[in-house]
Amino acid sequence: MSKSRSRRDSNLRRHIAYIAARMMAEDGIADHHAAKTKAARQAGLADSNLLPDNNEIDEALREYQGLYQREEQPAHLRRLREVAVKVMREFENFRPALVGSVLSGTAGRYSDVNLQLFADDSKAITMFLLNRHYRFEEGSRRVRRGERMDDVPQISLEVEDVTVTLTVLDRDDERSAGRPKSDAGDIPQRARLAEVEAMLTR
Repeated sequence: MSKSRSRRDSNLRRHIAYIAARMMAEDGIADHHAAKTKAARQAGLADSNLLPDNNEIDEALREYQGLYQREEQPAHLRRLREVAVKVMREFENFRPALVGSVLSGTAGRYSDVNLQLFADDSKAITMFLLNRHYRFEEGSRRVRRGERMDDVPQISLEVEDVTVTLTVLDRDDERSAGRPKSDAGDIPQRARLAEVEAMLTR
């Protein structure tokens, strides 16, 4: 591949990443794959090999937020982390871990707080919610465990006007070296309560 072709491809990847980042920041698209696919269509890109990866989009998202949302985004991120700490304290028996954009620092006005909970029986979490009179919705999501895809419970609730999404995993998932991966194939980084509390002191 010529240097000019390589440079052109690299610039195109950055352009797609920037469009995807703007969509995530302004339009509320939360999923990286959906954002970059839509951005590619908008840019007229047919070659899927030139799509940016999630890290490239996150880098572009941080740049976009620093330029256009530098007043509102840090304050909103802090509020989301405060809600995360509140929920993690309440669900402490289920070993909560923060994942996603609130952890990475790219969360915007449309972002959920995403937590992983670990239990031998997901019904224990449902009973916990019922006993505390939470209003919640139950669903599921797919995670990769080794070579297979499994459906796991997912619960959505509102806390202080913030949507909190709880993904319920097995205790084995917590202990295993190969942590469950999302549909996009990323291994989620996890932060425990003490780590999230420390973020609020910085």
